[in-house]
Amino acid sequence: QVQLRESGGGLVQAGGSLRLSCIASGSISSINVMAWYRQIPGKQRELVASIITGGITNYADSMKGRFTISRDNKSTVYLQMNSLKPEDTAVYYCNLRQGQGNDYWGQGTQVTVSS
Repeated sequence: QVQLRESGGGLVQAGGSLRLSCIASGSISSINVMAWYRQIPGKQRELVASIITGGITNYADSMKGRFTISRDNKSTVYLQMNSLKPEDTAVYYCNLRQGQGNDYWGQGTQVTVSS
């Protein structure tokens, strides 16, 4: 079993920055994909960014240039968010995918950007 724990959310003014962290524990494969998703009230959960264990990253178009995903080992991932906008307000979820499409989710961390 795999558990994910996010931290780093909070309230920030528009133009500010936040750094989210996610630590995975349990049976973690040496090859996996970790990602951040977000869910805005009334909308579907959407991909923010992902990173594989080799370091290759992928970003949603609207986040390119403002958000940076990184990882320092097979089980810890970060999301640096700069130039935050009120429309970035959402619950941000950490995701880990490994094996044959096994998906694991954190409980989410709230990010609120005030105008």
